[in-house]
Amino acid sequence: MKLRLLAAALAATVVLPLGIANAADLEVTHWWTSGGEAAAVAELAKAFDATGNHWVDGAIAGSGGTARPIMISRITGGDPMGATQFNHGRQAEELVQAGLMRDLTDVATKEHWKDIIKPSSLLDSCTIDGKIYCAPVNIHSWQWLWLSNAAFKTAGVDVPKNWDEFVAAAPALEKAGIVPLAIGGQPWQSAGAFDVLILSLAGKDTFLKVFGDKDEAVAAGPEMAKVFKAADDARRMSKGTNVQDWNQATNMVITGKAGGQIMGDWAQGEFQLANQKAGVDYSCLPGLGVNAVIATGGDAFYFPLLKDAEKSKAQEALASTLLDPKTQVAFNLKKGSLPVRGDVDLAAANDCMKKGLDILAKGDVVQWTDQLLSADSQKQKEDLFSEFFANPSMTPEEAQKRFADIIASAD
Repeated sequence: MKLRLLAAALAATVVLPLGIANAADLEVTHWWTSGGEAAAVAELAKAFDATGNHWVDGAIAGSGGTARPIMISRITGGDPMGATQFNHGRQAEELVQAGLMRDLTDVATKEHWKDIIKPSSLLDSCTIDGKIYCAPVNIHSWQWLWLSNAAFKTAGVDVPKNWDEFVAAAPALEKAGIVPLAIGGQPWQSAGAFDVLILSLAGKDTFLKVFGDKDEAVAAGPEMAKVFKAADDARRMSKGTNVQDWNQATNMVITGKAGGQIMGDWAQGEFQLANQKAGVDYSCLPGLGVNAVIATGGDAFYFPLLKDAEKSKAQEALASTLLDPKTQVAFNLKKGSLPVRGDVDLAAANDCMKKGLDILAKGDVVQWTDQLLSADSQKQKEDLFSEFFANPSMTPEEAQKRFADIIASAD
């Protein structure tokens, strides 16, 4: 998106001076539409409604890839919502640079966000030219392998403890009529799974050289060749998935139709909704059981500039509510994510969430690709891996060459 295309919309969304403190209806757009996600969103809505304002739910089905263009189009077209979800990172960068998003620095300063939001990289992702433009709400990490204990029991093999054991168990699962690895048809799922393979199997240094330094030589090198071999294994193990949405793939694990799924910790919301217990009905391997590093990705809310003073005041109330300790606990327990506040009590966390909290406490974290790559580079990567997983005739070597080209031109 070129900034000159946004200029016409700027005049239509200039904020008026604040001063009216009455309650207001505030439309909030997001792409949280699965069962577990809806339960988590309900906690945010309940907390915001308790301020005397009203959460008007603007859920957009189809995941972020579908929702973000709609959200951006509304903001640039002069029909902004009151608040909107984006992932931590650079997805709203051009909207901010065009002057279409609200500066939250005053709210953040008043409520000491720099002191309570951990790790600090979350707030850094909200900061452009020294000003804070979003309210982080959670830490979502992609780096998990979720396993159906029942599937492995049916197949007569032990629940794997790492990626290699998982690959070795695939023939037994297939013999039992179970898909080893569930990966849905949405492009972001295959691209995300590949990113997890890089961090988990090649390690943090290689991951950061590729996505942080945009090092084409490393992307084309032998360490990454090993990752593409693992991606080829993943492609072979996932060939019988035949579902589109990520939560449908998660349901295959829940019902024992699939042995496992590489997916972010938001999958826990689906397990919880199905009354499954971590460590009993399902198991989780952070870093695929190889390299227990998690990314500090996740979600934040941005606030477009509005003409209506009452709604503008309600935006401040929502930003404050999102970071409230009680809201953080209620929301993240339902969502399966970790809180952005370092001072909240999560004694009710399940075994898998506790693993994530332990990794976070040790500082074994890294910025995720949403924070390191532009939206355009991310889209190119999604297109490549969507094709790779759908087309068995594309060799790992061909895919690696194309990947290295993407990294060479990434911004």
